[in-house]
Amino acid sequence: MAQDFKTGLSRRPFLIGAGAGIGTLALGGVGALAQEDKFPSQTINVVTHAGAGGGTDITTRMMMLRARRVFKQDMVVVSKRGGSGAAALQYVNGQERDGYTIMTITQSHIFQILQKKVPVKIEDMVGLARATDDPQILVVKGDSPIKTADDLIAASKKANGGLKWGTTFVGGADHVAIHLFCKAAKGIEYTIVPFKGGGDIVTNLVGGNVDVALLNYAEGESQLGSGELRAVCSLSRNRIESLGNVPTAKEAGIDNTASTVRGFACLSGVPGDRVKILSEGLVAAMEHSVYQGYLSNGGMPADSVIGQEEWTAEIRRIHDASVGALTDLGLL
Repeated sequence: MAQDFKTGLSRRPFLIGAGAGIGTLALGGVGALAQEDKFPSQTINVVTHAGAGGGTDITTRMMMLRARRVFKQDMVVVSKRGGSGAAALQYVNGQERDGYTIMTITQSHIFQILQKKVPVKIEDMVGLARATDDPQILVVKGDSPIKTADDLIAASKKANGGLKWGTTFVGGADHVAIHLFCKAAKGIEYTIVPFKGGGDIVTNLVGGNVDVALLNYAEGESQLGSGELRAVCSLSRNRIESLGNVPTAKEAGIDNTASTVRGFACLSGVPGDRVKILSEGLVAAMEHSVYQGYLSNGGMPADSVIGQEEWTAEIRRIHDASVGALTDLGLL
């Protein structure tokens, strides 16, 4: 009995310790699983297709100023240039569908899908939040003789092959906008000169390497302010307050509007709860006064920011409406 009693005494602390160990392990496991289930719990990569200094790059970075705080995680820009957004789409298509890779998209990405340059269908594109409805501005060098839309039309008719227009990508959103503007402006001819991004277009416009460009206000704000560039007209529905008395194209007799629509998206397969968290977080970040100030200073409306359902529906509308323009350009 004594031996049994001693054995019992010696086992009890061991069993208590073993039980405590099991309990600690179980709690640790639950904690680890909870950490895994919490989203986001690591850096979010935002894939862009345009060069530094352009409107897409600026918009992405302005969003991230507040979104890092909303998500309580770091966010980094991943630049994948090439193919008017095709390289970015290819890259995102090769990543895990876990919500940690999203992308900034414009009309150009949708054009690549239409032209079947990527193994992605429009049904695969899940809108998270629209960021800008950024009206385009027709801009020339500050000392250009072109001061009005009529001047532009006259100069285009005199130039062999039309004026040289700076743009981002052949077949991209800016190219389509230039084509539609020139078509509306009495069918004037034009020559496209592609660059990597809005910053490069501004540099070459100031340097006299191209005659004219369609820019977003934020891309040429400092040069417009200094007089290195001059706005001829805006392609917005209403005048842009930041440009003073610059007329709209419609006021100048050209029935045309155009804007660069930018937003954030992921590809189908990301869990629905994560899509919801991303969408709501992005909208919250862009409804903050910091981002709203960016929109206002850039001549963009506050209602640029919309959420998942509205933005996804707009992506589909842009896709369907772009067929005609791309067919005109021989790209479909």
